[in-house]
Parts: sequence; C-alpha cells; structure tokens
Amino acid sequence: MQYLADVFATLSDNMYAYLVAALIILCGLYFTFRTHFAQFWLFPDSVRCMTEKSGKGKVSSFQALMMCTASKVGTANIAGVAIAIVLGGPGAIFWMWVMAIIGAASSVVEATLAQIYKSRTEDGSMFIGGPAYYISKALKNPKLGSVFSVLFVFCYMFAFSALQSNNMSGAFETFIPNYHETFWPIVVGAVFTILLSLVVFGGLHRIGFVSSYLVPAMASIYLLVGFYILVTNITRVPGVFGAILKDAFDFRSFCGGFSGSVVLLGIKRGLLSNEAGMGSAPNSAATAATSHPAKQGIMQILSVAIDTLLICSASAFIILLSNVPLMPIMSGISLMQTAVSSQVGAWGSYFVGFSVVCFSFSAIIGNFGISEPNLLFVNNNQKFVNIIKTIGLLAVFGGCIMEARLVWSLADITMAMIAILNLIVIFILRDRFMACFKDFLKQRKEGKDPVFKAEECGIYDATEWK
Repeated sequence: MQYLADVFATLSDNMYAYLVAALIILCGLYFTFRTHFAQFWLFPDSVRCMTEKSGKGKVSSFQALMMCTASKVGTANIAGVAIAIVLGGPGAIFWMWVMAIIGAASSVVEATLAQIYKSRTEDGSMFIGGPAYYISKALKNPKLGSVFSVLFVFCYMFAFSALQSNNMSGAFETFIPNYHETFWPIVVGAVFTILLSLVVFGGLHRIGFVSSYLVPAMASIYLLVGFYILVTNITRVPGVFGAILKDAFDFRSFCGGFSGSVVLLGIKRGLLSNEAGMGSAPNSAATAATSHPAKQGIMQILSVAIDTLLICSASAFIILLSNVPLMPIMSGISLMQTAVSSQVGAWGSYFVGFSVVCFSFSAIIGNFGISEPNLLFVNNNQKFVNIIKTIGLLAVFGGCIMEARLVWSLADITMAMIAILNLIVIFILRDRFMACFKDFLKQRKEGKDPVFKAEECGIYDATEWK
C-alpha cells in the first residue's frame, strides 16, 4: 500500500501540477480577456439569475447551482486548505484566490456550452448534459464523449467521493483514541454510506432538493464561525494579509520544488476546491430549466466565489489567526480542529467534526448527482446506473479505511485527466460560446429578459433550443 501511495504521489506531482496548471491559467486568461473580465462585472447578474423560476417538477437555476456548489464545497475547503498552508505556507492561499478568479471565466464557458447542448432524459421529465454531451454533439465524437464520461465517473463518484469520506472519517480521530486501530472506521463508514444511499438512489431531483437546503445552511453556519473569529482578531487581520502576500512572492517559496512549492500547492488545492474548467459544473448546470444558456453560465461566477473566495478564505484565516504551530505530521482536519478550539473553546473540535461530516455528505451527493448524466451517456439504463452507484457507495465506504495519501493522489491524477480534455474542448468550441454570450449581452443591453434561439446565433446542432 505504501509503495502504491508513493507511485501515485510521484505521478500526481509531475503530471498534474505542471501541465494542468499551465492549461488552466492559459485557458482562464484567454476567456477572461475574451469576455472582458466577465467574472467581475457580471457578478451582480449571477446573483439575480438565482431567482429565475422553473416549471413544476423541473430543476431550477438555484437548485442546479446548489448541486454544483455541493460537489465543490467539501472537505477540500477544510483539509485541502490546511494541507496547502502546512506544506506551501500562507502564500498558497493567494494562489488559490488567483486560480479562483482566473478559473471563473472558464467555468462560465463550460456551463454555457452544457446548456446549449443539453438533452432530455428518456422520459422527457428533465434535462441532462455536460462535457460528454457537447463533445458528442458539437464535435461529433460520441466515442470521445464516452471516454470523458468513464473518466469523470471514476474521478467523481469513486476517487473524489472516497477522498471526502476519508477526510470525514479522519475527523473522528480527535474523539476516539486509536481510532484507526479499532473497528470504528468500519462503523462510521457503514452508517455514513447507508445515509448517503437514501439520497443518491432518489435521482437528480432528490439530490437537487437536498442540496438546495443543506449547502446554504452548512455554509452559512461555517462562515458565521469564521466571521466571529475574524472579528475577535480584527487587529491582526492586516498582518495575516501581509504574511499571505509576502509568502506568495517569496523567492524560495516561489521556486520551491516538488509538492512543497507554494504556487503549485495553491494551484492544486485551488482547483480541487473550485474545480473551475475541469468539467464538473457543466453536468449540474445543464439540468436547469432556464431561458438562456448564458444565464446558467454566469451563475458559476457565484459558485466559485462561494467556494473559494468565501469558504476557503474562512478556513485559511481561522488557521492563520489561531497561531497554532503548522506541523506537517498533523492532518488537515486535526489542524483545523485545533485552530478553531484555540479561538472558541473545546466545542470548536466538535463543530469542525460536524462541519466535515456535513461537507462530506453534501459533496458526495453532489458528486453522484453530476456523475449520473455521464452514466446515462454511457448506458441509458437505470439498472446500469444503480449498479454503478452501488459500486460508488462501496468506494465511499472504502475511503473511510484507506490511507489518506493514496486517496489524495488518486483524486489529483484523475482530475488531471478530465481537466486536460475538457479545457481543450471548450477552447475548440470558443466561437459557439461567444456567439451565445454576445446574444445574451445584446438582449441584456436592450433591457430584455434574454431568451435564446440557437439558429439566430448560427448554432444549428443545439436540439433543445429550436
């Protein structure tokens, strides 16, 4: 097991950190300039689009956004941030912010394309879509779409869900002596998996419904605690900002090699957190019943802001304001528990543990939700979908007892594969996105509620937008 962990870690650092980082930055910057920095000036529109109503029995824009945010707002917002700070220093947070801002532009593009090329389920009750669908329809390459779907399901339903449950299980180490040497990981994993099954076998409607309540509630409570710690340490906040900026551009940190590089740690954990450009957001974005694809596209600006600029920043400031020694031997969860407890008292450990369980739960049901369209793309048979879901739940259970380093590395590698493919595809389809985006801006400027007609934009293969 240790040998496997070493092999995967080496592959992860060499392949993921450099190639994916370069593609994310280049693609993000390209779309940032093409849209004239849309992630800034269209932010108010992204908030307004949340209120768009959907028909009875359909997934609303808000529910689709929450499903997307659920898959992002997971233990990476706690454990991932803590690990980035321990290994890369405070400056890693700056690079997480940079990746969020740059990546938001790519997220707008992929979500808009998913809306343009969405399909209906076999019974016609709802929409599904994602990269596999725009690869198949726009590039006329269903085989490549199937390859993406298989990689995506392995990444999200298996690797990422195992990662979430691994971090969730780790939260109990503080409360149960010799936790991993006892039967408790099996008990915790079994209970957690059973509770998840009650939601994930309910289909996309149930996942969207649960996410629309769970995500806002847990994010709000977590942010309130972070805000309290920020206010009670308000005089030290400028110093923390200074430490982040100083460390971000420190020559030794900037040039530091391997997994300790502040830049690469910020990029790796930043992408794992906000997932902008890697093909996850489109799967949930496509399910929304909306009048214009670009509406759901620009809502991804809000999703990235909630995930990285709010929740990840809250985690970072909790750690950096606590003055807790940053020791590599501590896990990300235990570091956060120690940091919160130092500020609010002993109940802080229980609060972090509860937050981790909730974040893990929401992230995993989000992962299953965005994986389902990809399963249907490969085989439009509900029995097949349920079999793979069952295997995915076994992966969740396995994550509770697997070695943390191996799980992190599996997540990094599979994420690299789908990110590279999706970024290349959305760049190829950039002109179709721009045609749709300009149509949205034109109608917006005229004071209209934008309504999309594909053929008027020169897009003739968008079957749901005739």
